[in-house]
Amino acid sequence: MLQTDTARLLIACDDQPGIVSAVAGVLASHGANIISLAQHSTDAHGGRFFQRTVFHLEGFEANRPALEASITEVAERFDMEWSLHDTARRKRVAIFVSKYDHCLMELLWRTQRGELDIDVEMVISNHPDLAEAVRSFGVPFVHIPRGTGEDAKAEMEERQLELLQGNVDLVVLARYMQILTDDFIERLGVPVINIHHSFLPAFVGANPYARAKERGVKLIGATAHYATADLDEGPIIEQDVTRVTHAESAADLQQRGADVERYVLARAVKWHAEDRVIVHGRSTVIL
Repeated sequence: MLQTDTARLLIACDDQPGIVSAVAGVLASHGANIISLAQHSTDAHGGRFFQRTVFHLEGFEANRPALEASITEVAERFDMEWSLHDTARRKRVAIFVSKYDHCLMELLWRTQRGELDIDVEMVISNHPDLAEAVRSFGVPFVHIPRGTGEDAKAEMEERQLELLQGNVDLVVLARYMQILTDDFIERLGVPVINIHHSFLPAFVGANPYARAKERGVKLIGATAHYATADLDEGPIIEQDVTRVTHAESAADLQQRGADVERYVLARAVKWHAEDRVIVHGRSTVIL
């Protein structure tokens, strides 16, 4: 939940003695009180160290410049990557969707209930089907169809970027059935979270649940990950599965899969919004 004068400090550096003490010392020297602290090292000898510290500091915004200057000094000593996040500032989010509504509705519903510390600034879709449902939540719905011709993709993404750049902190692909180009991701400049069924890459393409039924799968699931130029190869944030049996039809499998997709994507967005995710190469650390 959002709290006034509370912040989150994320750090990552090579593991070495004195990191926790140095960070705690800097916070204490500025009068900050640590509320929670989570840390992880990939290896005590030559590994990578990660830490998420939540702290309260009276008059945080006024004291932020001085605190950041002190953190910078410690960061230089430990060759540390770091970021500081004000918990009172919600992440501004744009949701991309096509026709499947289950992931979109889950995010809008949880946001409305106060379960996600985000502000959904807009929903962008290449189809008009979900306009009325989205607007019932008081969220702007923008229909940007893909036209025809060899420049259609570029023109669509240009219109999307005009709306997004400088206005959002995160883009969520809630079953958006278009592939983002490398140029779009680079120019967007904010993280993108995608959700897909965990059949990938075994059941790529159309009708994955029908093909899964044909193969007699016993587990179906979903994966939420950051979108990169490598399509579905981005760092994984969250995954989950559910057991199925031979008695369930392809339609049953699709419904079960939709449920898993909803929960997995909601958790991934929640963890990102709470600054719990640190990217480590092609992987992630969730603190």
